[in-house]
Amino acid sequence: MTDDVLTHSSDNQNLLSAKGLPLDQGPEFLSLRPDRLSDYVGQTEIVETLKIAIEAARLRKEPMDHILFHGPPGLGKTTLAHIIAKELGGNITMTSGPTLEKGGDLIGILTHLEDGDILFIDEIHRTPKTVEEFLYPAMEDFAIDFVFDKGIHARSHRYRLKRFTLVGATTRVGLLSAPLRDRFGIFRSLDFYGQEDLIKITGRSAAILKVTIDQGAAAELAQRSRGTPRIVNRLLKRVRDYAQVRADGNITKKVVEAALSLEGVDEKGLTDLDRRYLKTIIDFYHGGPVGIEAIAATLQEETDTLVDVVEPFLLKIGLLIRTSTGRKASEAAFRHLGYPVQEKLFR
Repeated sequence: MTDDVLTHSSDNQNLLSAKGLPLDQGPEFLSLRPDRLSDYVGQTEIVETLKIAIEAARLRKEPMDHILFHGPPGLGKTTLAHIIAKELGGNITMTSGPTLEKGGDLIGILTHLEDGDILFIDEIHRTPKTVEEFLYPAMEDFAIDFVFDKGIHARSHRYRLKRFTLVGATTRVGLLSAPLRDRFGIFRSLDFYGQEDLIKITGRSAAILKVTIDQGAAAELAQRSRGTPRIVNRLLKRVRDYAQVRADGNITKKVVEAALSLEGVDEKGLTDLDRRYLKTIIDFYHGGPVGIEAIAATLQEETDTLVDVVEPFLLKIGLLIRTSTGRKASEAAFRHLGYPVQEKLFR
């Protein structure tokens, strides 16, 4: 994403367009994305790996190895795919596993790729098996096989593809089939960000948004952002709105606290859904253990939402314990939510 200021007319065109605009590719969000590895904050080892791989590909004048990124949502998998395309000077084609319903959908995309292009497949673990099988020869041999007719008249034709790089992203790497996983040359996991990196991201985003934020406010915002750049950017925009309407436009620690209180984000970064999740385990199931299906049914939420969005951060900060018999609220969760600690549960 660039720092270009969007004009009022382009905003109106986007608003009036009949075409859907995914949240992660919206103009305001994209303007906060770094477009070079030198501007990317955090994930040091991954960035270093990519620098070496990109430079080696340039020297050999050939595409990079296929890359698989996995980790919780919002940590920069899509951003890294954009950066790789920018660094290599190729075009990027974006799709997702669930949208590739038939083999023809994937074949249409593959046959339009040029040498050095990037194909990014988000949530690649949700690609249907019949479609996934077309990826095997495409990734290994840069070819796809067509079968014409049926029975004794069946004929096979191999169509050669241009040499491209596949970048896959997944939040559930365990659901990826072994044959597909083994065809990726670079396999890296993105972890939650530390406080210092989130403060840097906050400062960079504030400069792009042309708002003033002091160090204390940046630290408070980083602390409540669940270790996730996407969330720190989203909360920064909400705090910016609050500062412009209810304060003097400058973002201070008090402004952050007041704005995020309205958003329902507490000092640990827990949202209303996080607190309801933990309270369900404590109130309905006596602190656990309890199965995820039971929690989802009680909350009337999708299981995937809880597993992919809620649980990773709660596990990271020690408010949730996963056992062979189900989920348990930790002693820290009891204390954070103001419940009396039941000693017998933690012996």
